[in-house]
Amino acid sequence: MNGINDLDLSRWKELSDVWTDSLWIIPQRDNSGAHDGHYHGNFVPQIPRQLLTRYTKTGDFVLDPFAGSGTTLIEAQRMGRNSIGIELQANVADEAIKRIHSESKIGLVADTFVDDSRTFDVNRISDIYEIKNVQFIIYHPPYWDIIKFSEDKNDLSNSKTLEEFIDNFRQVVCNTLTILEKGRYCAVVIGDKYANGQLIPLGFYCMQAMQREGLTLKATIVKNFEETKGKVNQKSLWQRRALQNGLYLFKHEYIFVFRK
Repeated sequence: MNGINDLDLSRWKELSDVWTDSLWIIPQRDNSGAHDGHYHGNFVPQIPRQLLTRYTKTGDFVLDPFAGSGTTLIEAQRMGRNSIGIELQANVADEAIKRIHSESKIGLVADTFVDDSRTFDVNRISDIYEIKNVQFIIYHPPYWDIIKFSEDKNDLSNSKTLEEFIDNFRQVVCNTLTILEKGRYCAVVIGDKYANGQLIPLGFYCMQAMQREGLTLKATIVKNFEETKGKVNQKSLWQRRALQNGLYLFKHEYIFVFRK
């Protein structure tokens, strides 16, 4: 056992369910209990589960500045971690918190603030929950404008340019990093996109934005995905587009892990 997780490294050969490879093949998402796979743009619960296993321990506080449907908070709660989300859309947050609390555990925090993560006063977390820091942050921002989540001008999916999107993301990171405990970890889950006949490497732009904030890159993980909601029943059409335009269809996204 070490200082940042509950793993007993003296029994490391028995930890086969803890992934240490940089390629994550996940055939099917976990839709058990409170998880809801219908929210457009949410990630598979196995991602936060693995990250929290490696980088947190029982009783730690986890922050998700793009809380969405509450996937991170559900997993954190199941694993005995306290969790706090920030979500821009009140209706999304309300629906998520109902499902999160349907699995509530006595003595654990699992709450969501409705606010803009770029400007949210993180001191509210310290004051309300009487903690100095959180021990892990997981960022799962919109993949720029691939999915338009709302009409709110503060929504990162409404950023007019790539530069504006990266700057907005950087503002979220700058604001929330102030409450992350020194020496602890954070991660960003992000994919790339195509626009105007070329690849836009959003993942690497976001990675570089976080490095510019002084974070140390510890891992680059590639996670597969199969048919997305946006491409459901359109495999042949997308194959034709790929062949016609000299492109390759995305079957992956990135998970970048950093240490503060």
